[in-house]
Amino acid sequence: MELANLATALNTGWVLLGAALVFFMQAGFAMVETGFTRAKNAGNIIMKNLMDFCLGTPIFWILGFGIMFGAASPFFGGFDFFTDGAVGEGYDWATLIFQTVFCATAATIVSGAMAERTKFSAYCVYSAVISAIIYPVSGHWIWGGGWLSELGFHDFAGSTAVHMVGGVAAFVGASILGPRIGKYTKDGKARAIPGHSLTLGALGVFILWFCWFGFNGASTVALADGAAETAARVFVTTNLAAAMATVTVMFITWARYKKPDVSMTLNGSLAGLVAITAGCDTVTPAGAAIIGIIAGLVVVFGIEFVDQKLKVDDPVGAVGVHGLCGATGTIMVGLFGYYEYGTNNVAPVGLFYGGGAHALLVQLLGMVCVIAWVAVTMTIVFQIIKHTMGLRVSREEEVMGLDKPEHGLASAYADFMPVPQVLGTKAGEREAKAAEGMPAPAEQAVPVTRVSTDNGASGIHKVVILAKQSRLEALKDTMNDIGVTGMTVTNVMGFGQQKGAAEYYRGAELDVTLLPKVKMEIVVTAIPVDTVVDAAKKALYTGHIGDGKIFVYDVVDVVKVRTGQSGYDALQD
Repeated sequence: MELANLATALNTGWVLLGAALVFFMQAGFAMVETGFTRAKNAGNIIMKNLMDFCLGTPIFWILGFGIMFGAASPFFGGFDFFTDGAVGEGYDWATLIFQTVFCATAATIVSGAMAERTKFSAYCVYSAVISAIIYPVSGHWIWGGGWLSELGFHDFAGSTAVHMVGGVAAFVGASILGPRIGKYTKDGKARAIPGHSLTLGALGVFILWFCWFGFNGASTVALADGAAETAARVFVTTNLAAAMATVTVMFITWARYKKPDVSMTLNGSLAGLVAITAGCDTVTPAGAAIIGIIAGLVVVFGIEFVDQKLKVDDPVGAVGVHGLCGATGTIMVGLFGYYEYGTNNVAPVGLFYGGGAHALLVQLLGMVCVIAWVAVTMTIVFQIIKHTMGLRVSREEEVMGLDKPEHGLASAYADFMPVPQVLGTKAGEREAKAAEGMPAPAEQAVPVTRVSTDNGASGIHKVVILAKQSRLEALKDTMNDIGVTGMTVTNVMGFGQQKGAAEYYRGAELDVTLLPKVKMEIVVTAIPVDTVVDAAKKALYTGHIGDGKIFVYDVVDVVKVRTGQSGYDALQD
């Protein structure tokens, strides 16, 4: 009896350790997504990764667990509100927490593909729906005794149940949402929008790799009675597939791009981890290595296909990593399955080991059905959100970055915060607030100052425009429309009559005197300077003081260094 109790305690402790590691994957996903996107959205991304777990936990407890593990039918588990019957029906609290953290992982995958342009409120809604219904229903089919498990469908730790569910939802959401501003040219060519911190991205990948040993290893849900050997083999196959995928991607990008691509190689590590997750308990080390190589190929060409051919903007590669590699790993079970599922017994089911095509066909059937379930239901969910509360932020908010309009956060990084001052700003803040509420004529909202030199007019003018960051895209488009072919744009900070505006950090008000602005400098000669000024005023004007300022200077001379030309000729192509 004591040995039985010890074995139970050992098994429970192993599951709880795995649950803790899978929970820490939230930190890994947060770092990957933050690093692979722009700094102006970092706070929004952190908030989303926090809330998908904190919303998903009570929702899965209240509703999702019963749908997933109930016994009402092979297609729908049933309702067990607040998991009142969780223990009585054969499941324990360790199972509840273990499945809760898996559910949160599926929900957080969607965030990366829809980053930098999704409303935070909309994200909360669709993340909640994934945790309440989408993930539990397909999870019931696979892990809850549903129809796929009865057919023999095998997904040991979630290539389909977790990763492909998240990847398909991410693809549907990113497709409906549309690409980020500036992602594609007018002729449809994809532009690169680099993330702001490969360091954070790499940290996130290493965290995820570490936590994946709990994700896959603890899915044995036991260490006693021979399960320890299975868990050890799972560790080996998991690590080997990830390493082989990483090496494969490095060589592919080295050959294709002439340099080994860092961000794509980091995606390769995750691709290998996702692909091995379904069959990590049933494949041999050699099979795991081959799966890793295949995953490396899939993730590189898959991400390129989604980005360049399908024109679906996925900032972090979530569709390629989780969707395509999740599907790949599921299929690989039917090709490389060697050990009896979850045991150490040799019982080949893989086609390449003489097991026939049955397992492969079951894996394909399960994959197609889960894709169909998620694609149809998430299309409905996203369309309802889009046509009610709205799915995407405004153009101005996207250009500004979501940290400020969605969370009132000037920057997620202290070193880039506006400079705080102790005295002399309150009157200016009141003036700024009052000005924001009163429409002003264009002459006041966008004043023009002309500065002449004493050396005579050359016919060349320099126009300096100070404007809100949110108006940069409109200003650039307007300048291009009137034929301006050259400009210099810099990010600056300062204030005019506004004297700054109030900012808040953790509920406390900061006294701020410097506002973030953009400074555009244009030198013109062929285009009348008044045309440039008038066009700029129309692009910048919103009716409030603080829209911007325009300075016009006479330029004495211009010299093109390459040719030695000066004056008018130096400014021509």
